[in-house]
Amino acid sequence: MDPFPKEGEGAAAGEPSRGAAPSSGVVVQVREKKGPLRAAIPYMPFPVAVICLFLNTFVPGLGTFVSAFTVLCGARTDLPDRHKCCVFWLNIAAALIQILTAIVMVGWIMSIFWGMDMVILASKYRALFPPRLLASMATLLGPS
Repeated sequence: MDPFPKEGEGAAAGEPSRGAAPSSGVVVQVREKKGPLRAAIPYMPFPVAVICLFLNTFVPGLGTFVSAFTVLCGARTDLPDRHKCCVFWLNIAAALIQILTAIVMVGWIMSIFWGMDMVILASKYRALFPPRLLASMATLLGPS
Protein backbone atom coordinates (compact mmCIF):
# COMPACT_ATOMS: atom_id res chain seq x y z
CA MET A 1 0.00 0.00 0.00
CA ASP A 2 1.32 3.45 -0.97
CA PRO A 3 1.84 5.88 1.92
CA PHE A 4 0.67 8.73 -0.31
CA PRO A 5 -2.63 8.54 -2.19
CA LYS A 6 -2.56 8.96 -5.93
CA GLU A 7 -3.85 12.15 -7.47
CA GLY A 8 -7.54 12.61 -6.72
CA GLU A 9 -7.77 9.53 -4.46
CA GLY A 10 -7.72 11.28 -1.07
CA ALA A 11 -10.00 14.10 -2.14
CA ALA A 12 -12.54 11.72 -3.68
CA ALA A 13 -12.71 9.62 -0.53
CA GLY A 14 -13.18 12.70 1.65
CA GLU A 15 -9.85 12.26 3.47
CA PRO A 16 -7.75 15.24 4.43
CA SER A 17 -4.54 15.61 2.49
CA ARG A 18 -1.65 13.93 4.29
CA GLY A 19 1.02 16.15 2.69
CA ALA A 20 -0.42 19.44 3.96
CA ALA A 21 0.95 20.78 7.24
CA PRO A 22 -1.61 21.91 9.79
CA SER A 23 -1.62 25.62 10.52
CA SER A 24 -0.64 26.35 14.08
CA GLY A 25 -1.94 29.94 14.24
CA VAL A 26 1.33 31.35 15.58
CA VAL A 27 2.20 34.90 14.57
CA VAL A 28 5.89 35.69 14.33
CA GLN A 29 7.11 39.25 14.39
CA VAL A 30 10.58 40.16 13.15
CA ARG A 31 12.14 43.38 14.33
CA GLU A 32 15.33 44.82 12.88
CA LYS A 33 17.94 45.78 15.45
CA LYS A 34 19.64 49.02 14.48
CA GLY A 35 23.06 50.21 15.56
CA PRO A 36 23.51 53.78 16.84
CA LEU A 37 24.60 55.20 13.47
CA ARG A 38 21.70 53.58 11.62
CA ALA A 39 19.20 54.59 14.32
CA ALA A 40 20.40 58.20 14.07
CA ILE A 41 19.00 58.61 10.53
CA PRO A 42 16.27 61.24 10.88
CA TYR A 43 12.66 60.91 9.74
CA MET A 44 12.49 63.73 7.18
CA PRO A 45 9.80 64.98 4.81
CA PHE A 46 9.83 62.95 1.59
CA PRO A 47 11.17 65.69 -0.75
CA VAL A 48 14.07 66.41 1.62
CA ALA A 49 14.93 62.71 1.80
CA VAL A 50 14.94 62.45 -2.00
CA ILE A 51 17.27 65.47 -2.22
CA CYS A 52 19.59 63.84 0.35
CA LEU A 53 19.58 60.60 -1.67
CA PHE A 54 20.44 62.58 -4.81
CA LEU A 55 23.28 64.36 -2.98
CA ASN A 56 24.59 61.10 -1.50
CA THR A 57 24.58 59.49 -4.95
CA PHE A 58 26.78 62.11 -6.58
CA VAL A 59 28.82 63.44 -3.63
CA PRO A 60 29.24 60.70 -1.01
CA GLY A 61 28.36 61.92 2.48
CA LEU A 62 26.89 65.27 1.46
CA GLY A 63 23.26 64.17 1.84
CA THR A 64 24.06 62.61 5.20
CA PHE A 65 25.73 65.86 6.25
CA VAL A 66 22.61 67.82 5.24
CA SER A 67 20.37 65.34 7.06
CA ALA A 68 22.35 65.96 10.26
CA PHE A 69 21.03 69.52 10.30
CA THR A 70 17.42 68.32 10.04
CA VAL A 71 17.93 66.76 13.47
CA LEU A 72 18.68 70.24 14.84
CA CYS A 73 15.49 71.44 13.14
CA GLY A 74 13.40 68.90 15.05
CA ALA A 75 13.43 65.77 12.88
CA ARG A 76 12.79 62.62 14.93
CA THR A 77 15.07 59.59 15.02
CA ASP A 78 14.98 56.10 16.48
CA LEU A 79 17.16 57.36 19.35
CA PRO A 80 14.61 59.20 21.53
CA ASP A 81 16.72 58.86 24.68
CA ARG A 82 19.69 60.75 23.21
CA HIS A 83 20.07 64.52 23.05
CA LYS A 84 19.72 66.30 19.69
CA CYS A 85 23.38 67.33 19.71
CA CYS A 86 24.50 63.72 20.20
CA VAL A 87 22.34 62.53 17.31
CA PHE A 88 23.61 65.46 15.21
CA TRP A 89 27.23 64.39 15.82
CA LEU A 90 26.41 60.76 15.06
CA ASN A 91 25.11 61.87 11.64
CA ILE A 92 28.21 64.03 11.10
CA ALA A 93 30.36 60.99 11.98
CA ALA A 94 28.44 58.87 9.46
CA ALA A 95 28.98 61.55 6.80
CA LEU A 96 32.72 61.68 7.55
CA ILE A 97 32.97 57.88 7.35
CA GLN A 98 31.24 57.99 3.96
CA ILE A 99 33.52 60.75 2.69
CA LEU A 100 36.75 59.19 3.92
CA THR A 101 35.97 55.69 2.65
CA ALA A 102 34.60 56.88 -0.71
CA ILE A 103 38.11 56.56 -2.11
CA VAL A 104 37.84 52.76 -1.97
CA MET A 105 34.17 52.78 -3.14
CA VAL A 106 32.91 51.51 0.24
CA GLY A 107 31.85 54.99 1.36
CA TRP A 108 30.11 55.71 -1.93
CA ILE A 109 28.06 52.51 -1.71
CA MET A 110 27.35 53.14 1.97
CA SER A 111 26.28 56.68 1.09
CA ILE A 112 23.81 55.48 -1.54
CA PHE A 113 22.33 52.90 0.85
CA TRP A 114 22.14 55.58 3.56
CA GLY A 115 20.16 57.79 1.17
CA MET A 116 17.85 54.90 0.30
CA ASP A 117 17.25 54.36 4.03
CA MET A 118 16.38 58.05 4.35
CA VAL A 119 13.76 57.73 1.60
CA ILE A 120 12.34 54.54 3.17
CA LEU A 121 12.07 56.25 6.56
CA ALA A 122 10.50 59.30 4.91
CA SER A 123 7.86 57.12 3.25
CA LYS A 124 7.07 55.56 6.65
CA TYR A 125 6.88 59.06 8.11
CA ARG A 126 4.57 60.08 5.27
CA ALA A 127 2.31 57.10 5.99
CA LEU A 128 2.18 57.99 9.69
CA PHE A 129 1.53 61.67 9.06
CA PRO A 130 -0.24 62.21 5.72
CA PRO A 131 0.03 65.73 4.23
CA ARG A 132 -3.67 66.42 4.89
CA LEU A 133 -3.17 65.64 8.58
CA LEU A 134 -0.11 67.89 8.74
CA ALA A 135 -2.03 70.72 7.06
CA SER A 136 -4.93 70.39 9.49
CA MET A 137 -2.50 70.38 12.41
CA ALA A 138 -0.90 73.57 11.08
CA THR A 139 -4.28 75.33 10.85
CA LEU A 140 -5.16 74.25 14.38
CA LEU A 141 -1.89 75.59 15.75
CA GLY A 142 -2.28 78.83 13.84
CA PRO A 143 0.52 81.28 13.12
CA SER A 144 3.31 81.05 15.64
